[in-house]
Amino acid sequence: MGGAFTRGQPTALAAVRAMIEGQAPHAVLLGGPPSVGKTTLALDLAAGLLCLDPVPADRPCRACRGCRLVASGNHPDLHRIAPGGPGDQVRIDAIRALAAELALLPVEGGARLAVIERAQRMNEDAQNALLKTLEEPPGGVVIVLCADDEDRLLPTIRSRCARLRLGTVGARQIEAWLAERGVTDPPAAAQMARLAGGRPGLALAYALAPDGVAARAEIDRSLLDLLALRPYLRLAAVKAALGRARDLSDAIARAATPVVEPPDREAARLAARLTSARRGRAVALEAPSEAVLDPIASQAPVAGMTLEPAVDAADAGETPGRASPIERRRAAAQLIDVWRDLALDLERTRLGDARRLHDPGLLDEMRSAAGRLPDGAIGSFIARLARVGEAIEGNASPELAMDVLALAWPRIEPATR
Repeated sequence: MGGAFTRGQPTALAAVRAMIEGQAPHAVLLGGPPSVGKTTLALDLAAGLLCLDPVPADRPCRACRGCRLVASGNHPDLHRIAPGGPGDQVRIDAIRALAAELALLPVEGGARLAVIERAQRMNEDAQNALLKTLEEPPGGVVIVLCADDEDRLLPTIRSRCARLRLGTVGARQIEAWLAERGVTDPPAAAQMARLAGGRPGLALAYALAPDGVAARAEIDRSLLDLLALRPYLRLAAVKAALGRARDLSDAIARAATPVVEPPDREAARLAARLTSARRGRAVALEAPSEAVLDPIASQAPVAGMTLEPAVDAADAGETPGRASPIERRRAAAQLIDVWRDLALDLERTRLGDARRLHDPGLLDEMRSAAGRLPDGAIGSFIARLARVGEAIEGNASPELAMDVLALAWPRIEPATR
């Protein structure tokens, strides 16, 4: 698809191209693993539908006013919602505000779009509120849901969406994409593509955050060391690994920071439009300055703003200087992600397939450990990782969950010297 930033998703891109040139459905569900390009594809669709180029086949042109507003994050007819607040959720207030906004006339006179990122984080009330809009969608509105886990959405929501599935992307394609963006040199691009495991957004974040790469390497080695430790030593070691996972999560988040309007300005704009609508008239939003209209350099699949009000540390149950509940859960999820990759690499090495390791620099350590692992132990542990990850999503204690994994991690006898 010409003008698209999405890479390595030919089937999904073809479907989006058909939506841009033909008739877009009122709701689209983009599913797939984290960081494979769901939000990027959603913004490609938005740019195409809001593009002002007279030739549909040339949309998005990336040069017209509509495309430039989408690129800068300031198009008044494009609304982005992402999880936030103490529970890292999309709540009913955000969905209700979105529904009220979509009921108004478009500011630019064309389509109106909403992108809900990590839509699986909508709580039940929010999903039911969204369902009402999906059942009776306003004309000219397209709602795009990006979900890492489609099964956590209500069946009634899934059934009302055109569904596209995105998969992981080949390492060579990711390397070429990173080189195209000029964010790193070819050898480093190859390393980032391997570490990302087919997820372009994660590869870009690694390329932009070398400290994150260092943190991941430390986590990998500490988890390998964990294999030879006795239970009482594992609990202390996994606590340190969790701390480094938080550093890794923070580094990735910093690298993926979007260029968007401050939430307070967005809230003011929304309030102004809703107030005017109650008076029976629609208003045009303040035109952004020329500086804001310049296209942004990065189009990584990143989290956008939420329409929910800000929550201070006291309301969120946070203590200054300590990790918040959201940060702790994100660190645990990050550690599980790295742990899963390492476990897969151990199993591949055990089976004699060391060509696809995330970090070839660990090959010697992998071979040493893999040869002394019990048959089936890694497969069972990977299944446990998935269950523990679901428990953390359901608000289980991240620290307790990591202790459980540390004790369940297969044990090998230290190598004799």
